[in-house]
Amino acid sequence: MSAASDRQLKTTLWGQWREDIASVFERDPAARTTLEVLTTYPGVHALMFHRISHRLWQRGWRYSARFLSFGARLLSNVDIHPGATIGARFFIDHGAGVVIGETAVIGNDVTLYHGVTLGGTSWKKGKRHPTLGNGVMVGAGAKILGNITLGDHSRVGANSVVVEDVPPACTVVGIPGKVVRLRPAGELNPYGIDLDHHLIPDPVGKAISCLLSRIDTLEARLDQRDAAERYAQCDVSNEICEKDCPGGQAARGQEALAR
Repeated sequence: MSAASDRQLKTTLWGQWREDIASVFERDPAARTTLEVLTTYPGVHALMFHRISHRLWQRGWRYSARFLSFGARLLSNVDIHPGATIGARFFIDHGAGVVIGETAVIGNDVTLYHGVTLGGTSWKKGKRHPTLGNGVMVGAGAKILGNITLGDHSRVGANSVVVEDVPPACTVVGIPGKVVRLRPAGELNPYGIDLDHHLIPDPVGKAISCLLSRIDTLEARLDQRDAAERYAQCDVSNEICEKDCPGGQAARGQEALAR
């Protein structure tokens, strides 16, 4: 490796690290100082090591790359394969139990929370892990499996399992993950990311509510039909009132005789 290419690699690496650290302050209100982020954020540690191991992987130093990523896993409890491609300003909040597979591709300004898995569903070599577009946010414990694509600015609810492509700017929740309609996006930070990931709809609750409303409507219709059928065979007769009721025909006849 020439001295010029080494300087270029070093400059690029430092530039990525600076962007990664700066993005933490925009997405985590608990971050206070650069020193704090550098020394106490396992997600940042894992990403910094990955920036190096990925370069080693690209240059064919496969064992060195794997050994470095193994050391990063011991330190941070975040398992990122050195073959994974990760864009700028990537942030793993709380950095625990995150797994990112070899052929995963992650765009710019992506946020993952703890317990997220970007896994494969096949033992065959080749592209077998997810692709995440720019500005994607994945909630805690979510599993995104297989060679699928999540469009730009899509969001995945906590503990969801996503196994199909997701269109851009959509929200996925549930097991298996389903695209749901979402309220308008919340306040965006300078990176254009909506961090209100807890404000997601409840598709199951909505479906149950719709079913209950439909049942009420059908029961009301059945009550009306039963009433109509119940009185359909009744013969209308005013005979009793004509004979016995005050003001009836019999009473009026007696009054006439009295006159």
